[in-house]
Amino acid sequence: MTPDQLNDALDAMAAIAGDDPDLTPGLITVESGHWVNVLSAIRATCAALNDGLRHRDIVIHIGSQQETKVLTRAEAGERGAPYRDLAPRS
Repeated sequence: MTPDQLNDALDAMAAIAGDDPDLTPGLITVESGHWVNVLSAIRATCAALNDGLRHRDIVIHIGSQQETKVLTRAEAGERGAPYRDLAPRS
């Protein structure tokens, strides 16, 4: 997944969600073999350790058992909390 593909997926998910917060982007999962290419390209940030790694204010989880994709808040459950509004592209 390229940075543009990720940002397009986040924007499309937010547009489809409309006023339903459960359908908005809730978690980005990244397979550990992809993390260097994907995360370095999107410039993921971590403002505080308890805040976690984020892109456009969406939490990112990295792991060997993860698939690189974007989950809705409903799909992510507590794994994406605390939730924030999707930040604009920078």
